[in-house]
Amino acid sequence: MEAGVAARDRTAVVIVAAGRGTRAGDGLPKQWRDLAGVPVLARSVAAFRGFARVIVVLHPEDMAPGLSLFQGRVVLVAGGATRDESVRNALETLDGSGLTHVLIHDGARPLVSDRVIDGVLAALDGAPGAAPALAVTDSLWRGENARVLGTHPRDGLFRAQTPQGFDLSAILAAHRSHPGGATDDVAVAQAAGLDVAITEGEEENIKITWPEDFIRAERLLGKDGARMDIRLGNGYDVHAFCEGDHVMLCGVRVPHDRGLLGHSDADVGMHALTDAIYGALAEGDIGRHFPPSDPQWKGAASEIFLAHAAELLRAKGYRLSNADVTLICERPKIGPHAVAMAAELARILGVAPDRVSVKATTSERLGFTGREEGIASIATVALVSA
Repeated sequence: MEAGVAARDRTAVVIVAAGRGTRAGDGLPKQWRDLAGVPVLARSVAAFRGFARVIVVLHPEDMAPGLSLFQGRVVLVAGGATRDESVRNALETLDGSGLTHVLIHDGARPLVSDRVIDGVLAALDGAPGAAPALAVTDSLWRGENARVLGTHPRDGLFRAQTPQGFDLSAILAAHRSHPGGATDDVAVAQAAGLDVAITEGEEENIKITWPEDFIRAERLLGKDGARMDIRLGNGYDVHAFCEGDHVMLCGVRVPHDRGLLGHSDADVGMHALTDAIYGALAEGDIGRHFPPSDPQWKGAASEIFLAHAAELLRAKGYRLSNADVTLICERPKIGPHAVAMAAELARILGVAPDRVSVKATTSERLGFTGREEGIASIATVALVSA
């Protein structure tokens, strides 16, 4: 299994989400509907962390929503008239990439687990193709007009799932030579003579097709504690005092006989909180997303940074459970402003005020904060899978 897991750094992921999903009922296409507060497609994408490249295939009319949801964190490709054409469009972008393998996944399977994914990766060490499936255990009938016409043996029959994994060059060649009309990528691979290993699927790896599937998926998310992913992050920031008549702390303008020095508005509390969120998501720090070398961020309101971190955590399928910010300074006094600060952070984050705490402490006149040379802040967040 470890060899398959290690292959993530040379494996691309193609998530197919260009369909209209009419069987799921009226409204938005199923991949764009909320599932326990998070779009189905965002959950599907979030399952594939750590891969070399993630490509999402969208209907041409959905490219703008895709750009808004993923903010450049995945590659977006316009789909074709059929599923196999959509997959081929994505595979063509990988030609010459140097990657060796690809996983192709249905965007409407938002509950795929690491165990299923890693099982496919491990099987690719010994076969040009691999896909998860479940053995058929129910009796099979042939019927017409709501009447049973006969039975069918179930021995050797499987219910196919995704992701379906392949040697990249082999499946690209198979798609290029296929006439079209395949139900999935295993069919394309078989038509090209590729050997496909069957790996272990899961009942919970459902494909949302009908309206009632949303209810089932939400039930699985609610009761299966193993699906809850908890991420903790911490952030630390320091800004020196400079000339001024106020400081910005946690989004609140606090009168003071000094200001804080920084490339942006130097809101040390909001910076620490933003870095804590990025850290929990393994997304670096503010400098990665908003480089101080870029003049457009000079004097920028730190709310921009925190709002971006909040959008990122939601796009990755998480929600903020709580945040705790501590400001370390002798002056100004934070107590009179702490409630307003917590409320402002909660507003930006889009959470209830009782999920954000802001408090302060001094360093007992020790160190640079004790000498009133600047202010420091520590922040801790807990993120849970939504």
